[in-house]
Amino acid sequence: MALHGKRILLIISGGIAAYKSLDLIRRLRDQGAAVRCVLTKGATQFVTPLSVSALSEDRVYQDIFSLTDEAEMGHIQLSRDADLLLVAPATADILARMAAGIANDLATTALLATDKPVMVVPAMNVRMWEHAATKANCALLAERGVAFVGPVQGDMACGEYGFGRMTDVPDIVNSVVGHFNGGPLAGRRILVTSGPTFEAIDPVRYIANRSSGKQGHAVAAALSGLGAETILISGPTALADPAGVKMIKVESARDMLAACKDALPADAAICVAAVADWRVKSAATQKLKKNGGGPPMLEFAENPDILKTLSKGGNNRPELVVGFAAETENVVDNARTKRKTKKCDWILANDVSPTTGTFGGDANTIHLVADGAEEAWPTMTKQQVAERLAARISDHFGKST
Repeated sequence: MALHGKRILLIISGGIAAYKSLDLIRRLRDQGAAVRCVLTKGATQFVTPLSVSALSEDRVYQDIFSLTDEAEMGHIQLSRDADLLLVAPATADILARMAAGIANDLATTALLATDKPVMVVPAMNVRMWEHAATKANCALLAERGVAFVGPVQGDMACGEYGFGRMTDVPDIVNSVVGHFNGGPLAGRRILVTSGPTFEAIDPVRYIANRSSGKQGHAVAAALSGLGAETILISGPTALADPAGVKMIKVESARDMLAACKDALPADAAICVAAVADWRVKSAATQKLKKNGGGPPMLEFAENPDILKTLSKGGNNRPELVVGFAAETENVVDNARTKRKTKKCDWILANDVSPTTGTFGGDANTIHLVADGAEEAWPTMTKQQVAERLAARISDHFGKST
């Protein structure tokens, strides 16, 4: 049994998909897991504590203010006795409260108090899933290391169709098993670059690209979630360090290249960072001041090409080198040219024109260009892009072994 000896705290929130939690409990226990359940007030409108208790063969916890529960099993101990906290279904409401750090019931208090991994299985109406607030909440949770399973596309109880449907129970169980088995990328070492680079003009001013680092950080978190030893080399961002990754912070393109070389050998390199193409050849050591004689003359030098350098690589070349191409026109044509010029394996191109809101936003539209294959991905959250890319990388290594 793949989950023998594992303890799972299943948090069931109040959505119509809560009925699937009964089957989920049974299947997790069939794999050998011990399942203890917390029901939100909304969840009790869809499943009963009695049915959940009967299937889990354990007490069901609901009320944070129950003195009996607090005496026997404090909410902090409840959250820490488990090996994994699994929220299924995860409604838009509980995701929002998790993102905000709200602890106003037993479920959210346990989630805030835990020091164990958290996995969520979103389920909601397609419009709620696509809402900017939900996208922002999910992106923030992913940055904090919360693992996501789904949602998937399909028919919903409300009669609409689209993303937001809860992942099928066997796939949820597979994700839980993968989590405890180290994931399909266990044993793989992958480096990811993220964010912008800052190229100094003087000690005060710099040249940079418009990059928040959200996509690169999400990719690193997704790869780590699949079990890869992940090294995230990032330029300056305002983002939290993703859980479970080795973080290396740099400023300039030259710093980033040096850190990438130091991180080799690696099985894969995913170059998401928006690296400045040029730098000032000789940065001033003191702040440049206006003196009435006009702006200073700045001589530029070309920065090293990190993607091209890693793709050439020699004996140290990663088996898989993936680049991102931020374009404002002729997105796919430019991506094809870039892949050939850089000699990388895949290019993920996206349109970063100001009207798209890609830079700094939570959504991305990707075109994947590989040798003999091109894919147009639908517009997704950056977290979903990261999960899809991580799955493709996992498939690649699965076929290459």
